[in-house]
Parts: sequence; C-alpha cells; structure tokens
Amino acid sequence: MKGNVKKSIVTRVRLAFLGVCLFSAAIVWRISHIQFTEGAKWSALEQERRVIYQPVFATRGNIYSDNESIMATSLPFYRVAWDPSVVNEALFNQKVDSLAGLLAGFFGDRSKQEYFRKLKNAHDPKRGVRYIRLNSRQINFQEKKELASWPIFREGKNRGGVIFEKIDKRFRPFGGLAQRTIGFLNEDKNGAGLEFTFNRHLAGRDGEALFERLPGGNKPIYDGTEVKAQPGYDVKTTLDINLQDMAENALYKSLVQNNAQYGTVILMEVATGHIKAVANLGKVADGVYRENYNYAIADQGRTEPGSTFKLASMMAAFEENPDLQLTDTINTGRSGAMRIGGAVKTDSHPYGRISIQQVFEKSSNIGVALLTERTFSKNPDEYTNYLKRFGLDKPLGFQMAGEARPYIKDPTDRSWSRTSLSTMSIGYELKLAPLQTLAFYNAVANNGVKMQPMIVSEIKQADKIIERFEPVVLISKICSEETLQKVRTMMEGVVEHGTARGIRTSDYLIAGKTGTAWKFKNGAYTRTYSTSFCGYFPADKPKYSCIVVVDSPKNGRIYGGDVAAPVFRELADKAMARDAASERPLLARAPVRRSPVPLVRAGLQDELTMMFGQLGVRHEGGGATDDWVRTSRADSQAADVQLRPMPLRPGRVPNVEGLTLRDALFLLENRGLRVRTSGSGRVTSQSVAAGTPAQRGTTVLLTLEPIGMQSRPLAVQVAATP
Repeated sequence: MKGNVKKSIVTRVRLAFLGVCLFSAAIVWRISHIQFTEGAKWSALEQERRVIYQPVFATRGNIYSDNESIMATSLPFYRVAWDPSVVNEALFNQKVDSLAGLLAGFFGDRSKQEYFRKLKNAHDPKRGVRYIRLNSRQINFQEKKELASWPIFREGKNRGGVIFEKIDKRFRPFGGLAQRTIGFLNEDKNGAGLEFTFNRHLAGRDGEALFERLPGGNKPIYDGTEVKAQPGYDVKTTLDINLQDMAENALYKSLVQNNAQYGTVILMEVATGHIKAVANLGKVADGVYRENYNYAIADQGRTEPGSTFKLASMMAAFEENPDLQLTDTINTGRSGAMRIGGAVKTDSHPYGRISIQQVFEKSSNIGVALLTERTFSKNPDEYTNYLKRFGLDKPLGFQMAGEARPYIKDPTDRSWSRTSLSTMSIGYELKLAPLQTLAFYNAVANNGVKMQPMIVSEIKQADKIIERFEPVVLISKICSEETLQKVRTMMEGVVEHGTARGIRTSDYLIAGKTGTAWKFKNGAYTRTYSTSFCGYFPADKPKYSCIVVVDSPKNGRIYGGDVAAPVFRELADKAMARDAASERPLLARAPVRRSPVPLVRAGLQDELTMMFGQLGVRHEGGGATDDWVRTSRADSQAADVQLRPMPLRPGRVPNVEGLTLRDALFLLENRGLRVRTSGSGRVTSQSVAAGTPAQRGTTVLLTLEPIGMQSRPLAVQVAATP
C-alpha cells in the first residue's frame, strides 16, 4: 500500500517537471520567434509609436494702448536639454570636464562632480540615452546665448546635442493696470477680456514638428517636414495709459474711504466712442481691492440704475409733450411722500411746488414719477417705446465678450403691474450695465448721435494694419434738438445748483446726473445703496463722457453726489489739465534747436542700423558680436552717430537707462527680475543699480519720461534743447 502511494507521488512530480520543461521550452521558442522571425515587424511598429507629431506653439501677439505702450506681451524663456548620442567620443572626453564645471557654476544646484557623472552616464553608448533635460530652470535669451558658446554646446544641435526648448511667458509691463480689461486665457481656452475675445487674432497659428518619445521628455526631430508657427497679430486698444492710471487711483481712494463693495469707472471720448479708461475694482479683503470682475459691462455690474435713469424718463416726457418747458411747475407735496400709480414714492426732502428744472436738479422721485404718470398712464406702451427708441433695450454690440443684456420691462410682460410705470421712471424694475447707461449719456453730449463704445481700434502685424475698426453710429438721432437742449440744460443745472454742486468748478463746465439706488436682496429692497454719477465735460464743448459707480458704501455717505461724483471730478480735473498742457500754443513752448543726433539712446544694433539706413542717418561703430549698443554724437565728420557696445554681464543687473520699455523689460525680466514702472516713454532711471547681482524676484522700479513719438519703440526725432 505504501509502495503504491510513493509511486503515485513520484509519477505526479515527474509529470509536473515535464510540464514545466515543456512550458519553458515554449517560452524560449516564442521569444526566439519574436526576436528573429518577427523582429523587423515589431521594431518598425515601436519606432512608429515612438515618433509623433506635436504642435509648436506660436508666439502670442501684443496688446497695446492707444499710443502703442505695451500692455501685454510674451517674453521668451528656454529650458536646456541634451542629446548625448550625437556627440563623438573624442570631443566628449576632451570637453566634458569643462562643461560640467560651467553647468555647476551657472545653475548652482549641483556640484561639478555631480554634473560630470550625469553627463558621463548619459553619454554611455550602452545606455542608449538620446534625450536628457539638464536642468528644469527657465533661462532667458541672453543666458541662452551664453550657454550656446560653451564647450560641446557650441557645436550646435547636430554635433553638440544641445536643445533649447522655447517657452513663452505672458507679461504685463504695467502690472495690474486694466487687468480685467486685458483679461486672461486659461489652458482650456476659456477666459475673459481682450485676451479671450481677440484670441483668434492674438494666438497666431501653431506649427507642427516631429518629436521622438524618450525617457525624460520628447526630443524634436528636424527632418525638414516641420511646419513653422506663425506669430499672432497685435491688438491696439483705445485705452490711454495715463488716464487709466488716474481712473484706477481715484476709484481706489473712494472705495477705501467709503468701505464700499466694488466700483467701476468708464471714461469715453464723446465723438468717437473710444474708451480711454475702464477701471473695475472689487473688495477681496478689508481695505484691499483688485480687478476681480468686469463690473463695467458684465452681468454682475448690471443693476437697477436708480436716478441716473431719470434722464431717459424726462427725455421721453419732452418728446411726447414738446410744449413742456423747464419753467413749468409740478407740486411734489409738503410731506416728502406721495402715492403715485398705486405705489408710494418718497423724496429725501419735501420740496413742495418746484419747476421741471428743479425736479431734475434735486432728483425728486415724486416729481419724475408724477410727470411720467400724467404723460403716459393712459398708454404706457408709448413710454417703453421711447426707451426702445433711445436704444436702451438692446446690447451695444461691444467688442469684448460678456456684455450684459439690458432688461427693460414692457406692458406685455407678465410682471408688469399698475406700479411699473412710475417705478421704472425713477430707475427701478429695469437693469442696465454701466457702459449702457454711459452710451446713452454720451449721445446727449454728442448732439443726439449714439455711438457704439469701442475699445479696440486696430489689429496689426508689426507696422502693417490688418484690420481697422472705425467708429460706429448706433442711432443717428435719439431725440429732437428741442429736447436735447432741455436735457442738457437740466444736466448742467445738477452740477451748478443741484445734487452734484459739490463738484462744481469755475475752470470748466460739467453736466451730469447723480444716482442713489436701493439694493434689492432676498426679495426686498434694503438699506444698502448703489451710488453713481454719469455725465460729460466740458459741458459747453463735450470731449469726454464718464460714469462712476460705487456699490454699497458703508461709512455714512450714501448719495451719489457725495460718493461717486468726487471720483468723476478728480478724473475730469486731471484729464482737462493734461489736455490743456498738450494744447498750449506752439509759441509758448520752449524753442527747439535741431541736432544731427537722433534721440535714440540705446537698443538692438540690428534695429538701430536698419532704422538709421532708412532715415539716412550716418553712423559708425558697433561690432558683429554686439547685440546691444548705446549711441552718442560722433566725433568724426563722416558720421552723425557713434555706436558703442553695451556690456551685459550674466547674473548682473543691466543698465537699461535710455532704453524703451520693451527693451528694458526684455533684459530685466529675462534675468528673473520683477519690474514696476512710473511714467511712459524711455527709461531715465532704475531703482537697482546696474552691475549689482541679479537676485530672482527682486523688484526694479523704472522711471520713464515721454520723448515725443513714443508710440513707436524706436521712434527718432531731433533732440530738443530749450
């Protein structure tokens, strides 16, 4: 019995062993078959999967102000990679020690010995490495040129194996100025502002190239099949940098003083509709405000306008009843409250019997509601038809995406009630964005012609204009000349005698209307307010229109005349002072003496020499290896301008005085420095001295002064001496 069990176990073991042997033999056979019989097939398939086409991203276009100051640009940075397989043994052994020392000294993250081992291991033919990223740090263009001159790397990509992977970074020279207007674009191609709206122009056209998938990254293959990327077009806006700065500063001060929730300012050119400044500041912490939303045009800024809408109601009344005069009177009662159209309307003070002019100047809710009710109660359709005739029910077709749709109630709406007419007349039960209110007021300033607001004037490629946007007339005449004269007189009276008399000035005339609207929350009106002032200046010859909205002020002041109107006045004062200075008679200015030396202090040698050649300016100096040069008056009779090399030391702060902002940003940002600017034009001073170590993240303040034709980066003019 025991013998049978033992025999059975031995048999099973032998069968198991035989099975394992057969299975192993099958594996060996299969490996041999794949290696030798099907090897070519699988090698080709692996090679096919390893080589892929990838996009080569285009350089994004710039966004400019109206004088072509750069508001957003892309600066080039690079990562350094290496293909050790193309470097021959003799060259590698001779130069690897020097290259390792240079890499260690430049990046400072590893010792020379560590870089030596990294290079040596990568170059080992047995490992078959064809791509290795030497360091993840992004270097600038000047640093790239320096690395390209190092041992092994100087042989280029085909013999030295060096690979510079380009990365574009978006940069705003003026920091947070007009941040929400400039906007952004995320990786999913969603965003806001100009960057999003004009992305198809700014983005350019991506190229395509073959890349080989390798451990550590993808190596580009330059086989002649690559498609070059086409850079994006530039977008020129109508924004004025100086006015934009003034608007943001004035708004910020008011928001802080009044502890408000948010605010917006829009300054527009009356005749063209060109927006010269648009500021949007929202509260992110106590005393801290940032451009976190576009309150000027988008849904969050669309609110019940309150008393600024009374201009439309008065205009409708004058159009319906041409015999109505500003001197006609209306009894608003002695209590300051009156039931009109089924609802009680109140005034801040009891006014009794006052003229139509005074109704508007004092912003009497009772007076406007009474006048509207008496004129249109039998046919409220006529009232809303006038509002539609003024274009208040339709979007403006603004160039930037995200414009809110205005809401003007109509008697056919289900929500229309007996109280709607009188309530709408004083700016409730309807909603407008600030820009839509401003466009209406601008039409009054523009002799009744309603212009479409514009923020982009041109699409450009270098100096070539691809597309130009001309001013667009939305409504050729919003009302009669008689009505126009009446409402302009009323608006001037608001500042001379009414609710905005606090901003009256003897230097020029202002016309406008204050607004103070209750905020509607959780189904009821609350004791929080949206304050506003909308108008134009100078009233006798309008050049600018402007709206200011300050939402939810909390420090005791709640009226538009006290909160929003002072912001309007501050911006108007500065705009008028600047325009007056620019329009001085030529004889009153300092005399100009011609000089043969162009007012170009420094720049890229290639650009300067090309420009001098086109202008016929004689020049000498400069060398084949000098990228950046400075200019001075030439001593010889054969030339007007002397070009001198501008030394740039790696790791040191460069001397950018005399450069345009574009060139200064290129040099400083590529060294990891942060830049803040003051003024416009060319750099006259820098806060961090040239030659000091360039520590990444250090902020450098550049002071700039205008040089005349500052709209072109390398503009030339004759130097002036008083």
